[in-house]
Amino acid sequence: MPKAKIPFHLGIIIDGNRRWAKKKRLLFFEGHRRGLNNVQKIGDYCAKKRIKILTLYAFSTENWDRSKKEVNYLMKLIGKSLDKKNIKKLHQKNIKLQVIGEKERLSQILQKKIKEAEKLTKNNKKGILNLCISYGGRAEIIHAVKDILKKKIPVNKITESLISKNLWTLNLPEPDFIIRTGGEQRLSNFLTWQSVYSEFYFTKKLWPEFTEEDLDKALLDYSHRQRRFGK
Repeated sequence: MPKAKIPFHLGIIIDGNRRWAKKKRLLFFEGHRRGLNNVQKIGDYCAKKRIKILTLYAFSTENWDRSKKEVNYLMKLIGKSLDKKNIKKLHQKNIKLQVIGEKERLSQILQKKIKEAEKLTKNNKKGILNLCISYGGRAEIIHAVKDILKKKIPVNKITESLISKNLWTLNLPEPDFIIRTGGEQRLSNFLTWQSVYSEFYFTKKLWPEFTEEDLDKALLDYSHRQRRFGK
């Protein structure tokens, strides 16, 4: 396979865990569990491919509307992924972890795990892993506007750059490339502000079955794109 051009910032919309479980005649819990395992595998492969920033859409603001049983299980899985043992492995790989979203909606235990993980990895330089948990692009923009109003910044000083600096992603560069698994072809409230010039790639592969080879295929497709940014 020809060498692919590597995006500096890759976003992935994780989709298809429940449909994968249904296809396999398994409970949806197993789909989410397999999905989490794939997050770790694909995350490691992205680091190997020298992708500097990886942003994963793990749990949206809309996902709170799912059944209490499913939400509780998802929170349990997220908590497990943030256990000290897993974060220590991430730290040893020199990866910085950031969680972006409405963290105040999460349990106190989960908030504590996030705080500890971010503190431990904050100075790591090899790469950045952004986990979007309780995240919504519109909610993020509203949050940014409220912060700007609190600072009493004059209207004529409000710029695109200022809004970007007040988003949960702060000063991170915008995503070059966004992949969505599961066959749907929409953003579903993911990085609404930041994705205006991102390249998109949609695959029918359900997330638990998305492989390193599938990522290579997507990256090769990205290599053939010519990004003009409206020019």
